[in-house]
Amino acid sequence: MSLLSVRDLCVRLGGRVVLEGVDLRVEPGEIVTIVGPNGSGKSTLLRAILGAVPHQRGEVRLRPGLGVGYVPQSLAIDPTLPMTAARFLSLPRRVPAAETEAALARAGVAGLGPVQLGALSGGQLQRVLLARALLGEPELLILDEPTAGLDQPGTAAFYRQIEAVRAATGAAVLMVSHELHVVMAASDRVVCLNGHVCCEGRPEHVASAPEYRALFGTGTGGALALYRHDHDHAHDHGHGHGHGPHHHDHAHAPEGRG
Repeated sequence: MSLLSVRDLCVRLGGRVVLEGVDLRVEPGEIVTIVGPNGSGKSTLLRAILGAVPHQRGEVRLRPGLGVGYVPQSLAIDPTLPMTAARFLSLPRRVPAAETEAALARAGVAGLGPVQLGALSGGQLQRVLLARALLGEPELLILDEPTAGLDQPGTAAFYRQIEAVRAATGAAVLMVSHELHVVMAASDRVVCLNGHVCCEGRPEHVASAPEYRALFGTGTGGALALYRHDHDHAHDHGHGHGHGPHHHDHAHAPEGRG
């Protein structure tokens, strides 16, 4: 069965309809990315899935017993706070040192355990947040614009790390991103959201869908092709990753909602 199933979800915040009739699913082992313009309800959808905001209609179903790891957009750290990365990973419950180091290694920042949080770069801090989400070996990772504030190389490296995590652990990934050209290359399926699901499918099909182009224009295609070429070139030389299942071979717009 699906790890996550969202059906006909409606969310109103402050009297305003933020999400209307949203359907979404995540299958085991796949990377699903939600894209959309500012104010399209992307983060609200994640918060509704996590139970942090109520929904007025519809349902959110997580497979019983599903382990979920969450990576927020960022974490405001007081640079004077005397806390190491390892100590941060041990809150609120103590985590064995070996487990902490294994999670940091899985997130691509092995050896950062003794480093003070205030001394980490933005990219390193996001990797530490990823390591925290990986504690307990979740079957589903949920990430809310985890590369906000990172430069393009840092963003690309982070998403490649997500792919490596999926390949190594089999965890499915649901993430929100505004980095269209990078995230397209790192996804099995893309969902374009603008208060409702405009279109969804494999990245190359969504990138050419009229509903997507109406929101984002046509400027992403070239960057997507270049990134994919570079990414596939690395894969050919042994630095690639395993791919999860692909679903929805063609982008589509739900009837009556496009």
